[in-house]
Amino acid sequence: MGGGKAGGGRTRGGARRNGTRSASSGLTRWSIPFGLVPLALGPSASARAEVTELPVIVVEAPREERRRGPSEGELLVLDRSFAPVTVVQSGEISRNGGRTIGDLLSNMPGITASGFAPGSASRPIIRGLDAFRVRMQENGIGTQDVSDLGEDHGVTVDPSSAQRVDVVRGPAVLRYGSQAIGGVVNVSNERIPTVLGPEGVFPALRTALSSVDRGIDTGISVDGRKGNVAFHGEFNRRQAEDYATPGGGRQANSYLRSVNGSVGATVFFDGGYWGAAIAHTNATYGIPGRASAAERARIALQQTRFTSKGEYRPESGPVDILRFWFGASIYAHDEDSFLADANRFATALTFRNKEAETRVEAQMRPLETPLGALTITTGVSANYQLAGATGTSPPLFEPATTQTAAGYVFGDLQITPTTRLQASTRVEYTALRGVAGIFPGDYLGTSGAIVDRPVARSFMPFSASIGMLQDLPWNFVGSLTAQFVERAPRVPELFSKGAHAAPGTFDIGNPDLNKEQARTFEIGLRRSAGPLRLDFSAYYTSFNGFIFKAPTGLYCDDTFASCGSGTAYRQTVFRQRDATFYGTEIRLQYDLATIGTGTLGVEAQYDFVRARFSDDSNVPRIPPHRLGGGLFWRDGGLFARVSLLHAFAQREISANETPTPGYDLLNAELSYTTRISTNTFGVTELTAGLVGTNLLDAEIRNHVSFKKDEVVQPGRGVRAFLNLRF
Repeated sequence: MGGGKAGGGRTRGGARRNGTRSASSGLTRWSIPFGLVPLALGPSASARAEVTELPVIVVEAPREERRRGPSEGELLVLDRSFAPVTVVQSGEISRNGGRTIGDLLSNMPGITASGFAPGSASRPIIRGLDAFRVRMQENGIGTQDVSDLGEDHGVTVDPSSAQRVDVVRGPAVLRYGSQAIGGVVNVSNERIPTVLGPEGVFPALRTALSSVDRGIDTGISVDGRKGNVAFHGEFNRRQAEDYATPGGGRQANSYLRSVNGSVGATVFFDGGYWGAAIAHTNATYGIPGRASAAERARIALQQTRFTSKGEYRPESGPVDILRFWFGASIYAHDEDSFLADANRFATALTFRNKEAETRVEAQMRPLETPLGALTITTGVSANYQLAGATGTSPPLFEPATTQTAAGYVFGDLQITPTTRLQASTRVEYTALRGVAGIFPGDYLGTSGAIVDRPVARSFMPFSASIGMLQDLPWNFVGSLTAQFVERAPRVPELFSKGAHAAPGTFDIGNPDLNKEQARTFEIGLRRSAGPLRLDFSAYYTSFNGFIFKAPTGLYCDDTFASCGSGTAYRQTVFRQRDATFYGTEIRLQYDLATIGTGTLGVEAQYDFVRARFSDDSNVPRIPPHRLGGGLFWRDGGLFARVSLLHAFAQREISANETPTPGYDLLNAELSYTTRISTNTFGVTELTAGLVGTNLLDAEIRNHVSFKKDEVVQPGRGVRAFLNLRF
């Protein structure tokens, strides 16, 4: 299917073919987006697999060892990045088969998943930080769902559509706003095409079956080109039943039904491109847990989302690259429970979210200074959100608006061929309007009624960072960064005042919250070349006014008047305290031996995070220490791996938590990819694989989950998948 000649050598964005410039000093440097670093490290890698929209940096022409692309299963280390970045490539995404982005990333060093509803509502937690402090985005544009407004809410990005996922911490996040204080998870795909390929139409099919949840995943996508227009369309469907648990049972009410699709097109012109896409998602999933399962609690969501982005590279002038992003969406979900006497579902709470964001930035041409070549990138961004959670009395929070405008600057200075500095700053204005509830000081329903008060708050968060990269002997690269970030409170933190049935809480906001401040110092050591690949980071973060949800010890029913005598919901209050987080993350691979045409290797990982308040008490829901390792074999398109991850028991707990036992997670995987030269039903590439998860059938409880004592993670499972390209 399809065919025709390639598009005259045009590259991504219609840019000039060599992608290099000569500074006046005669040094050759590449000025490229951060997410395109892997292209510089290995031009033989798939261009589509390497596209992501992340911070702009300037790198020297790569060492000869980096010119090859990463082999299947090879750890990709971005050693030219100031920020630590975890990269999950397309092959690993296919083998992993995670139903959510959180599931996909949950075993990576420094990352776990909220695990509220495994496989449905499971959001990434980075270094113990989640929800409002972790930004989820697709192709550089926020997902614009409400997954950060409640632990039971799912992320609307389907991992099966991803070609690459980047998890970024540190200075890089200043581009995306103060809410990304914990990190950014960027999902890259071709919903907005960024590569002008050959003429024709090129379909792809994928399917997967999983035993643990009797799941069926299917998807079809079409990529094509007509003249200077590239287009992409896709449709994905996922169905899973209640998953099996160790001991032969099943986790009641853990099912999922999901469909999503998108269409997009991009027009390429001399020096640039402009593209847009529209996507729609429908999903229904159950909320596991004792009370939730008894009520057959479920969430039914839908979202329609429009996105656009583009770039232009002028032939001359001070500006090297102009880029823009835009996204707007309408989102809604109902939280239902089954009424046995009426034999129907009834909606208890409805979340609605209308949101739009835009960002424009200019990367300037390198400027020669007495200290070295300086590259400056500057940008502006704006965001508008109208969100509400109504249906209960009182509502969880009434419709409230958030408006944000910001400007940022990145400066990158190449002092010597082996030393680089980067500094960045961001100034942001955030205005929030909503209706807050004023509660009695003891939060007892018998002490008085809630008094509603319209509230308008404004904040001006300021953020700045500085970092250094230093090439070291034996192909190691060291990094040192310091960062100061301020975060404005979010709508639920200020305006919550009602019951949230799915997580089982009665949430009380605090309209007097102040900005949250964080100071972070981090060192890193990385190596991407040769048989040893290493990614190491150690960090220390001090928070002033850390905002968290604290249980009061009271229980409520549906109304505040019942608080103190009710039994259905835990009462929680948003509070602020100073806190300290510190930890380390390490991941490495080593190629032991070359046997024939294949490579045998070992890999290892370790991570921990420790978090305490200023009175030396523990911050709640902090992941445990984890240590793991394994063996792998790769030979062309063949990849095999066996890995064991041990999570230690978590006994460093807060006053209202219980200890969580450790566990051992044993996984194994086998996959094979081959190109087909003969015309076999039009198939040009085939990938097939078999993956075993939790092969020890261990009882795994996720300490960071609010429902860890009620919800066990999936038991032993086998997943088979097949991907075809035509």
